Amino acid sequence: MSGAIGPHRVLSVAGLTTSFRSNRQWRPVVSDLSFHLDQRETLAIVGESGSGKSMTALSLMGLVTAANGRVEGEAVLNGRDLLKLFEPEMRKVRGNELAMIFQEPMTSLNPVMRIGAQIAESLHYHRGADWGAARIEALRLLDLVRIPDSGRRLDDYPHQFSGGMRQRVMIAMALACRPKLLIADEPTTALDVTVQAEILELMKELQREQGMALLFITHDMGVVAEIADRVLVMWRGNKVEEAPVRELFAAPQANYTRALIGAVPRLGAMRGEANPRRFTVIDPIDGRSVATEAETPPVTDTAPLLEVAQLTTRYPITSGILGQVSARVHAVENVSFSLRRGETLALVGESGCGKSTAGRTILRLIEPTSGVIRFDGQDIARLDQHQLKAIRPKLQMIFQDPYASLDPRQPVGRAITEPMRVHGMATAADAMDRAAAALVKVGLDPAMAQRLPHEFSGGQRQRIAIARALALGPKLIVADEAVSALDVSVKAQILNLMLDLQSEFGLSYLFISHDMAVVERFSHRVAVMYMGEIVEIGPRRAVIGNPQHPYTRRLLDAVPIADPSVRRRMRSRLAGQELPSPIRPPGYTPPERIWRTVDEGHFVQDVA
Repeated sequence: MSGAIGPHRVLSVAGLTTSFRSNRQWRPVVSDLSFHLDQRETLAIVGESGSGKSMTALSLMGLVTAANGRVEGEAVLNGRDLLKLFEPEMRKVRGNELAMIFQEPMTSLNPVMRIGAQIAESLHYHRGADWGAARIEALRLLDLVRIPDSGRRLDDYPHQFSGGMRQRVMIAMALACRPKLLIADEPTTALDVTVQAEILELMKELQREQGMALLFITHDMGVVAEIADRVLVMWRGNKVEEAPVRELFAAPQANYTRALIGAVPRLGAMRGEANPRRFTVIDPIDGRSVATEAETPPVTDTAPLLEVAQLTTRYPITSGILGQVSARVHAVENVSFSLRRGETLALVGESGCGKSTAGRTILRLIEPTSGVIRFDGQDIARLDQHQLKAIRPKLQMIFQDPYASLDPRQPVGRAITEPMRVHGMATAADAMDRAAAALVKVGLDPAMAQRLPHEFSGGQRQRIAIARALALGPKLIVADEAVSALDVSVKAQILNLMLDLQSEFGLSYLFISHDMAVVERFSHRVAVMYMGEIVEIGPRRAVIGNPQHPYTRRLLDAVPIADPSVRRRMRSRLAGQELPSPIRPPGYTPPERIWRTVDEGHFVQDVA
């Protein structure tokens, strides 16, 4: 493939090879990769973690360090070979003609710089806009990516946003200078399906308006079916197949492509079934599907392990010299549910709906404003810190971002043993033995205990987070988007592991997620949250098979279908209306809600 640019060609890549020095040898992680992109075209690069798809993007952006990395080949963008530009020239291209949305927004945003200033900086540097005009444009961009109360959020810091909201900020920054080529590395991974549909539609609109080309890196085959014109499949640094999207889904040629498509959980596949089923995984040696779809045992214990009643969490907003409370964020409002031993309750809803806050409040990582949290007969909402410490080993959490929850300077073995030592549950020697056993339990080599977090893949780090939670012998695990950032095969392995551990130890899971197809396969019951409240709750097959609340139906309608032959125009969730804000005056009293019984165990909040 030559580097010649056609009349509408935006990018032409030929023989791209990216290598890293290891033991005095250059080892390729991307090998002889060639592809092209035209105006208004979307090329999706798909593959598992470690396939080289993100490294391809970093190579094009000039972000591979010269100290131990080497990029060869040709990448011609608008007549210039990116791989031959010096860094000062590349800085002018990067963020202007060529922009990238990174996978992990918290590590890409400056933690000590306000959101508005970060967006305005790009406009000031690349477009020469004065700071006042750049701030106005930053506000427009926040509105464009549907961030509620954008005028106030403009001066917030990254840590004040949820994971999904931070991803929207990253998208706003990437779109600020209207690039010719946008590289999107898992841009919708942290977003719920409704916002995901809006963001994908936004990208398509920008393509139509500006002739922008889109290189879309993802593991979500449903998103690929919705947005891509062509698909490039990568495995172990090599291109195994490239074809138009409809052709690839209808008649995949490579075993690995067939396995990727077959491993995608499909919403509706569990219709009528009561218990979770194991997920299909991909053999790492030959790339073929390994069917492991056995049904898990039913829940037999009727006694609730966790009872939550009228849980409310509000954050004060202060203003003035005296710091008086001028408003409150109603993050969680009057939430009630129960969870039995060995049961999985999925808490679903869009980014910012309060589901993560609810999970953290139940564990007392955030203090509740009011309500009852009864765990194993004890109201933990009323325990003092000493009593709470004694019960914490039984209540564990798997966080959304395992890299952020692990100390980057601490070997993972120490990260696993530290909670045991803090709680006086084991001596140093015993703790290391238990840590090794926990690593084996999650499918990792105990010798890995001496490695640092950055030496692991995303899927391995998530296994470490699970091992750390398991080491304390918990009864309840709150899994906050624990698999949202993982590719389809690693996600299947982690979820199968969690199902096996549930069967073996009788664990209960509060499974916080936005992936409705995974929720259908993994959970026993589902609770749908909207604006801090549960609006529908019931058995999984009832809520997904017979949704009653309009918001539940919108969530399900927005799930992308892994079939390009039924591609639909992605619909805006609220038809351009401003998202409701959870901020209320100090004296605000929420209206009393009326609940209706749909069927046994299935309840829905009546719409006012």
